Amino acid sequence: MDLTNKRIVVTGGAGFLGKRVVQKLKEKGVTDIFVPRSREFDLRNIEACTKVVNGADIIIHLAAKVGGIGLNRKKPGELFYDNLIMGIQLMEQARLAGVQKFVAIGTICAYPKFTPVPFKEENLWQGYPEETNAPYGLSKKMLLVQSKAYRKQYGFNSIFLLPVNLYGPGDNFDPESSHVIPALIKKCVDAIENDEDCITVWGDGSASREFLYVEDAAEAIVLATEKYNKSEPVNLGSGFEITIKNLVKLIAELTGFNGQIKWDTTKPNGQPRRLLDVSKAKEEFGFKARVDFKEGLKRTIEWYRQHGRK
Repeated sequence: MDLTNKRIVVTGGAGFLGKRVVQKLKEKGVTDIFVPRSREFDLRNIEACTKVVNGADIIIHLAAKVGGIGLNRKKPGELFYDNLIMGIQLMEQARLAGVQKFVAIGTICAYPKFTPVPFKEENLWQGYPEETNAPYGLSKKMLLVQSKAYRKQYGFNSIFLLPVNLYGPGDNFDPESSHVIPALIKKCVDAIENDEDCITVWGDGSASREFLYVEDAAEAIVLATEKYNKSEPVNLGSGFEITIKNLVKLIAELTGFNGQIKWDTTKPNGQPRRLLDVSKAKEEFGFKARVDFKEGLKRTIEWYRQHGRK
């Protein structure tokens, strides 16, 4: 699909990932991009969805309410309802408006708690997600059900992408809602600044995670928008796994934090392991992550030191 002559709506286009997607689209020569802002277009309201899709050729739906384990434990109902209602209504209004393509962004939280590693797309329905983020994961997973049903009944062209946890400059460093990498960077950098010799980390460090640099994720989404036209889900990841214990050591080393690390084992680990099989994205639309993990962390730490504490 040639994107240059399309009107593309990017929900969440002013956010951490969305800004990068908009920039990648501009680099492709797209000039007609609309980024609806939540203060004007609350996508939980169907009237707002109707206005947003009007005249659009392509919808890239990135808008979501997200957070780490803490937020998922605190507001599971809100995360379930807000994400589900936004996605369902937006896709339905897009169908009714004759939108040519709908790009839905899912989450690795949709996978079962105990999924064979590496996670393959066909494993998605082989169990219930990890309990702490199941409401969020299932709310996004319903977009896959909708996507497949709409293609079957209406011939509606929608695709469903499953990114792992993202990180990079401009991430969310709010301790109430941040994911693990920005949370750890903040803990280490702030401890150094405040002359503290100890940080506390949730869990026991045994869980593993995979991370994708935000620029790579944006590249993958734009490639899929151009080249992928099936409702079967596609993983977006780096194919690299690291335990939380080793992640903490690496971030401490890169930030220069030499103090003690205390593990709060009264707090949950989350899903035991996360590592995606990323072969399908390469086969279907030629995506492969490019940014080295250590380099990506250095850029993120530098950004936080420059901008994140203001």
